[in-house]
Amino acid sequence: MIDLFSDTKTRPTAQMRAAMMEAEVGDEQMGEDPSVNALCERVADMLGKESAVFLPSGCMANELAIKVLCRPGDDVVCERSSHIVHYEAGAPAALSGVTLMTIDGDRGRYSVEQARAVMRKASFASPGTRMICCEQTTNIGGGALWELDDLRALTELAHAHAAFAHLDGARLMNAVVAQDVAPSEFAYGFDSAWIDFSKGLGAPVGSVLAGSRDFIDEAWFYKKQWGGAMRQAGILAAACSFALDHHVDRLADDHANARRLAEGLAELPGLLIDPSLVDTNLVFFELAEGDANAFAAALQSHGVRVSVVGPRRLRAVTHLDISVDDIDAAVAAFEQVIFSTSDSE
Repeated sequence: MIDLFSDTKTRPTAQMRAAMMEAEVGDEQMGEDPSVNALCERVADMLGKESAVFLPSGCMANELAIKVLCRPGDDVVCERSSHIVHYEAGAPAALSGVTLMTIDGDRGRYSVEQARAVMRKASFASPGTRMICCEQTTNIGGGALWELDDLRALTELAHAHAAFAHLDGARLMNAVVAQDVAPSEFAYGFDSAWIDFSKGLGAPVGSVLAGSRDFIDEAWFYKKQWGGAMRQAGILAAACSFALDHHVDRLADDHANARRLAEGLAELPGLLIDPSLVDTNLVFFELAEGDANAFAAALQSHGVRVSVVGPRRLRAVTHLDISVDDIDAAVAAFEQVIFSTSDSE
């Protein structure tokens, strides 16, 4: 199976598994795991923050930031396709009681003017804006990249309104490689930011959330309350450290494979795609007609798996386990499905 469903489908390499086997471990909850501590210090430094905490998932990183920085009833400004809107099981409302003030942006991004238009000052009748959230890169927005100046302008706007700024870094390292910008530059001005290791970086699990020392101290309280504290987690942290050492620069290969896939799909009839919009490792396309679920099922019967994100919209994601040969084989499978479908009609 050529699995393009998501970059979360990556599996740890043999070398990463060896690093996990050799990891020094201790009690993570007690601050005694040297591998976890080293990873947190490293990521805090990478993001230009005082402190960091190791977490089981990126969802928990987003939700901890909201919980610590917001109060029940506060507004959180984000783009309408954001992960916190669609893919975190309603946690902003369920866990923190906040309102998501969504913006209809451009491929997951929004402008300072759009943010300013929806930000509110608290009154006896209205909640106030407490946080703005940005995804770098965007997910449902198609892996689009925020420009550094736009992120800086949004953090300045948030702070001018006595609000906080949070950076969802699920695929931050893809942006680092694509734009040749240091992680600390992207995270500058954000009160909280995180890096995910279980997507393009190829680790089996883990994210690291960074911020001020006081912010992380409070995040630790809710991490424990929500059942996220761990014990000998160094075997997981070692995989993340290995990924930082060996899997960052190679993200450029994923980006090249995504463009190769997009260009191949653009040549096939019945598929709507603009390869120029493929900035990183996410490839979105639409069917000119037909049902996306039926198309995905037919494609999987030909050995290629993609995800369905709309009635006619689908997503393919390149990652560590996908080679150039896999891309070419996937395009051939698409072609088989398209022409077998047209023949049957």
